[in-house]
Amino acid sequence: MAKAVYHRGQKVWVESVGAWAVIEKLTPIWAKGFNEPVRITYDVGFGRDFLAQELRPEEANDTGDATDFGEWRLLRAKNKWQTSEDCSHHPYPGTYPVVVTDRQDWGGWRTPGAEYDRDPRRIEMQAILISNTPKLLQIARDLVNFIADAPQDAPEELQAMARRAMTIIRSLQEVPAAPEEVEAVSDPERMAG
Repeated sequence: MAKAVYHRGQKVWVESVGAWAVIEKLTPIWAKGFNEPVRITYDVGFGRDFLAQELRPEEANDTGDATDFGEWRLLRAKNKWQTSEDCSHHPYPGTYPVVVTDRQDWGGWRTPGAEYDRDPRRIEMQAILISNTPKLLQIARDLVNFIADAPQDAPEELQAMARRAMTIIRSLQEVPAAPEEVEAVSDPERMAG
């Protein structure tokens, strides 16, 4: 059965028109005797509905948005507070992992030394997982695109995996709302109570 390839509000390139558009509405096409739609069309505001193969998703490089993660790397930083002898139980004594997410070797992820010392193997595993996240995301995108090309030919298990992958991909495309402003409390009595 047909599964949605694109979602409402997603920017797509409409091949036959030669223009960018935003998906306004998904229209499932039902057939008698089927529990799921047999086809899904997309209304992008051009006067007719389009099939998934007539559309192309916006590439990360088209907008330079946050989905272009680049190459994340796992580096090792020298432990300033412990000597190699003090932390001989660590997988790499005298160092801790740092995941660099910027091309200039700064920015990214690191953990406090005390937390690393408490469970260094867990932190090492997290660092490896985080540094491989862009590659895993690309595998998820490839799976979704592979299933979208011929959903009727894919086993139900692969279709379910593609749906879960699409949910994760969509969550990465959503821009978090700005935090509500926190009212500054200047009255010491209010702070204590």
